[in-house]
Amino acid sequence: MHEKLIILDFGSQYTQLIARRVREQNVFCEIYPFNQLPKLDETVKGVIFSGSPFSVNDPKAPDAPVNLYKGKVPLLGVCYGAQFMAKHLGGRVERSLTREYGRANLSMIGNDVLLNDVGRHSQVWMSHGDTILELPENTDIICSTEDVKVAGYKFQNEATYGLQFHPEVFHSTDGSTIIKNFLVDVCGFAQDWTPESFVEETVSQLKKQIGSDKVVLGLSGGVDSTVAAVLLNEAIGEQLHCIFVDNGLLRKNEFEEVLKRYEGLGLNVKGVDAKERFYHALAGVSDPETKRKRSGKEFIEVFDDEAHKIEDVVWLGQGTIYPDVIESVSVKGPSATIKSHHNVGGLPDFMKLKLVEPLKSLFKDEVRRVGKTLGLGQELLGRHPFPGPGLAIRILGDITPEKVAMLQEVDHIFISGLKESGLYDEVWQAGAILLPVQSVGVMGDERTYEKAVALRAVTSTDGMTADWVHLPYEFLARISNKIINKVSGVNRVVYDISSKPPATIEWE
Repeated sequence: MHEKLIILDFGSQYTQLIARRVREQNVFCEIYPFNQLPKLDETVKGVIFSGSPFSVNDPKAPDAPVNLYKGKVPLLGVCYGAQFMAKHLGGRVERSLTREYGRANLSMIGNDVLLNDVGRHSQVWMSHGDTILELPENTDIICSTEDVKVAGYKFQNEATYGLQFHPEVFHSTDGSTIIKNFLVDVCGFAQDWTPESFVEETVSQLKKQIGSDKVVLGLSGGVDSTVAAVLLNEAIGEQLHCIFVDNGLLRKNEFEEVLKRYEGLGLNVKGVDAKERFYHALAGVSDPETKRKRSGKEFIEVFDDEAHKIEDVVWLGQGTIYPDVIESVSVKGPSATIKSHHNVGGLPDFMKLKLVEPLKSLFKDEVRRVGKTLGLGQELLGRHPFPGPGLAIRILGDITPEKVAMLQEVDHIFISGLKESGLYDEVWQAGAILLPVQSVGVMGDERTYEKAVALRAVTSTDGMTADWVHLPYEFLARISNKIINKVSGVNRVVYDISSKPPATIEWE
C-alpha cells in the first residue's frame, strides 16, 4: 500500500493536470468526484481541492464538507478550491470587478515553506471570475499580485493552504516547485512511486490475483494494450492468451508487422482476419457515432468468438488507463464525454469474465515509462495513438474497401515521410483523412474530378488539448506531391491547422 494524495475534483479542466504534476514527483495520487468522497486512512498524506467552472456563489456550485479533511491532513485548495474553503470557513468571496484570466506576476511572496525557491515576480496563471475579499479568522496572506491581494493564504498553526492561481499549468513558471514543496515539505511524501516499483508490485499482485487461471487479452498494436500484455506475461506466462484482430481498418501492412513484433516479445498471440465482418457491419453507415458503436460491437463479437475457442478462460485483460477510469465517473463539467469508446466502460453481459486491468492507475506517459522499464523499444513506446475504430473515423462518409485502400496509401506516405524526415517523434499524433468531396484538377492535359484528403498532425501530452504542428512547408509540399502522383483517385491535399479545442484531434 503506497502513501497517496487525494485530489477532489470539482469539475476543472485542469484536474488531470494536477494529478500528472503530482505523479511527476513520484507521488501516487487518485482523483475522486466531489460527490464521492473517499475516507481518510493511514495511506492518505494530503488532499488537493481542484478548480471548477462554477462560481462559489452559484446555487448549483459543487459542495463538499471541508472539515472532513481540514486539520486532519495537509490540504491545498486551488482556485475554486481556495475560494470554496475561504467562503465555507467564514471568509467572503465575491464577483471580481475585473475578471482575472491569464498571466500575472507575484508582487509579494511570504516566508512560507510552500513558496520556498519561488522566484521574485514569479509568473502565475489566473483563471477565475470571483475573488477573495475577506479571509476566515486565523489565516495569513502568503502571496499577492498587483491586482489580487489574496493570491495565496494559509491557516495559522495547520497545513491548510489556498491558492487563487493554478500552479499545475505550464504558464505558472514555478508551479512545479510549489507542488513539490506541498508534497515533500508539507505532506512529507517519500517520493517512491516509480516505474520500477510499479512493475515489481504489479507483477506480484497479478500472480496472487490470477493464480493458475487463464487470461485472454485483446491487443491493438498500441502502447497501452502492449504494456498490459507484457506485464501479464511477466506474471503468468503461457496462461495469457492474446488476440489481435484485423478489422480491415488498420494502417497499411500493420496487421503483419504488429504480429511479427508481438512474437518477438514472446507473447502467446493469435491473429484474426475479420476484415469482411467489419466491412459488412459498416456498409452504408456515415454517422460517426454509429460507426464507433458498430465497430465496437463487432470487435466484441469477434473477440468473444475467439475467446470461446480457449478452454477455461476466467479473466479478461484490458489496457484501461487512468484517464478512462476518471472519465467513467467524471464530474460533468467541461470534460463531459464527447464520443463513445468501445474499450471503456466494462463488459457486455454475455461475456462472463472477470476483469484484470494492470494499468488502470497510470497516465499515458507513465505507461510509456513502465514499458521502458520492461525493456520495450522506442519504436513501440513512441508509436502515435491510433483510434479504436481505426480508419473508419478518418473516412468521412460511408466505408468501402476501396476507400480504405486509398486512405491506407495516403496515410502510409504521410507517416513514412514523417519518420524519414526525423519529424515523427516531434508529433504526438498524425494521420490522413479522406474527405467526402471531389474537386477539379488537371493532370497532364486532362481535367480530373477526384478525391481530396486532409493531413493532420498535432502536439499534445494527453489528448485533452492539442495544437497543430508547424511542419516545414518543404516537407508538406513534397508529401502532397507524392500523394497526388502515387495514389490513384486523389488530386488535392490540404493540411488541418485547427487546435483542440475547438476542433477535436480526429475528424469524427
